[in-house]
Amino acid sequence: MEPTTDGEPDAAPSTAEETPTGRRSDAAHEPGTGTRTRTGADVDTSTPTTGGTDTGTDTGPKPPAGPGSPAGPGPAPGARPGDGRRSAPRGRRALRRARRAALALVLVLVLPLLAAETALRVNYAGDPAGGTYTRGQDAIWLGHAWVDGRKNDADVTALAERLHGTGIRDLYVHAGPLEDDGTLPRSAYSRAGWLTAAVHRALPGVRVQAWLGDRLATETPHGMRLERARTRAAVVTSTREVLAAGFDGAHFDLEPLHSGDRDYLGLLDDLHEVTRAHGVPLSVAAHQIDPLPAFHSLWGTLTNHPKWWSQAYFGQVARRVDQIAVMSYDTMQPLESLYGGYVAEQTSLALEVTPPSTDLLMGLPFYHENRFGHRARAETVPAAVRGVRLGLSRTDAYRARFGVALYVDFAATEADWTAYRRDWVRL
Repeated sequence: MEPTTDGEPDAAPSTAEETPTGRRSDAAHEPGTGTRTRTGADVDTSTPTTGGTDTGTDTGPKPPAGPGSPAGPGPAPGARPGDGRRSAPRGRRALRRARRAALALVLVLVLPLLAAETALRVNYAGDPAGGTYTRGQDAIWLGHAWVDGRKNDADVTALAERLHGTGIRDLYVHAGPLEDDGTLPRSAYSRAGWLTAAVHRALPGVRVQAWLGDRLATETPHGMRLERARTRAAVVTSTREVLAAGFDGAHFDLEPLHSGDRDYLGLLDDLHEVTRAHGVPLSVAAHQIDPLPAFHSLWGTLTNHPKWWSQAYFGQVARRVDQIAVMSYDTMQPLESLYGGYVAEQTSLALEVTPPSTDLLMGLPFYHENRFGHRARAETVPAAVRGVRLGLSRTDAYRARFGVALYVDFAATEADWTAYRRDWVRL
């Protein structure tokens, strides 16, 4: 999700602090359909008689008794005298074929969906393992207001009080968005030095990372083009500049980023050299993982928006960074139980391919919107935390480098904070 510079979310998910563009959410978070059955009322059940009288159940007009009847023409061509059966009109046969084809299509689409949703509900059952709570590795995305002059010392003091006693160690502060050519004007983060110094005083040990993002030109003609070497080089230069301004790390959210993008992997390799030289982490916001094998390919064919990454590609990204945060919201799930089951699955899939040396964080929805892909009543903090704990319990209950990431500070409610503290921090 890419936020705008005024801290308000964009209308559509982008790559920083708006709605989770991915956040973000991708996501979400969707299709549903019903079926209808044929009653058999359109099947001809008439029975021919031997006396030439039609005693069938057909309620339509009857043929005249004989060729000389004044009621109309005689029997249909080719019909035997006294036979009450008639050939179904071509239109009726075509309609029947169309109905059967429609029913088959509905079954093909609906049955797999029902099976998948049932599996998610089952995935939400059971009890999380004891001890599956915060490890002090959590993070929160913060809006652009923290570096453009709208926040002051009193706001930092209030933030410190809010975060005291929680597991939050990283602040992803929106310092972009990057320009489409990869550059970033320093005026966009003019108060970065003040913020990092103030946070270090009020929250010792908490890191302030520069949240950098942009919309990619993967599905529209406009946006950043990672295939251009000059653009990637500019992104690296912009990263050096924000680190020189005092940030404690660089966090990237580029969307929509399609699974298998080799240019992105190359960019991460170059960025990691820069962050290592400064002794700070390289962090990324990651798309969700295919809930079914190769599902991103099918969805991309149908919508031109693949949305998910393959599990293998997620692993390739995770091995190139110090920290990876899954945007596990905007999931298109209509119920809390289904959303929680989905988060449990995502947690397990991510744990399976994230190396122990990389921090893995699962996103929590600290925002409340109702739009395609996201239902606020379904994507709740309690459901997400329970899903995270279930996935962690089943896959790697004792993993140390694991946490949750809260999206986003300016949209959070007291209920969100209460659920995070109660269910994950255990306060």
